[in-house]
Amino acid sequence: MMRMIPVFMILLLTAPAFSQVKATQTIATDAQSKVFDPHRDAAKDIAAAVAEAARSGKRVLVDVGGNWCIWCHEMERYLEEHADLRALRDRNYVTVKVNWSPENKNEAVLSTYPKIPGYPHLFVLDGNGALIHSQDTSKLEDGKKSYDLKAFTAFLTQWAPAGK
Repeated sequence: MMRMIPVFMILLLTAPAFSQVKATQTIATDAQSKVFDPHRDAAKDIAAAVAEAARSGKRVLVDVGGNWCIWCHEMERYLEEHADLRALRDRNYVTVKVNWSPENKNEAVLSTYPKIPGYPHLFVLDGNGALIHSQDTSKLEDGKKSYDLKAFTAFLTQWAPAGK
């Protein structure tokens, strides 16, 4: 019995550290899975993005998808992996994510845009909020498991504001 007391004390002293690691990992996992927030006000977010785009001379990139969407997460991963592509996007666009899920389809906002054939889907708006392009992202895929750098770069370059 006396031999078990030190072991028991070590377990008691280290338990809080293990629980903190688990809590941190849970927070990080939750944050990563919340790419699209069904509780956000999409109309307000788009209006704020349009105002920022008008102020900064950029376009708005409306990224429609959901946390359930594997290709939506792949797009995020791909942009994180390709710093030049992400920089091209950020230099020319104000990006706003709009959730589409059974929980919140954002039908009122999305009904003002062309029908979406699949997710993720990208809309490009000018600095006044007018739609200038609707992009089926399957055209940006590499035909395998990710996106095509040349196609994605061409898309972001083609719809960027003139002179940027």
